[in-house]
Amino acid sequence: MKKVRIKLKAIDDVKVFVNSVAKYDFDVDLVSGRYAIDAKSIMGIFSLDLSNEIELEAHTDDDKGFLEEIKDFIV
Repeated sequence: MKKVRIKLKAIDDVKVFVNSVAKYDFDVDLVSGRYAIDAKSIMGIFSLDLSNEIELEAHTDDDKGFLEEIKDFIV
């Protein structure tokens, strides 16, 4: 599992992020405080406090292409 911190600053960021994450077949979660949601769910992401950084947990060992694709959101 790989963990990184991300920041989604605008609605367009959320759309691009979800489209990028949805391409991968492994599970990706976003954790904010005590809440953990599926990173492939737009509605789930909008239920989080997007003014703060969010911890991303990618449940895979092969994350090179994935991290490259979401690099613009990594803090």
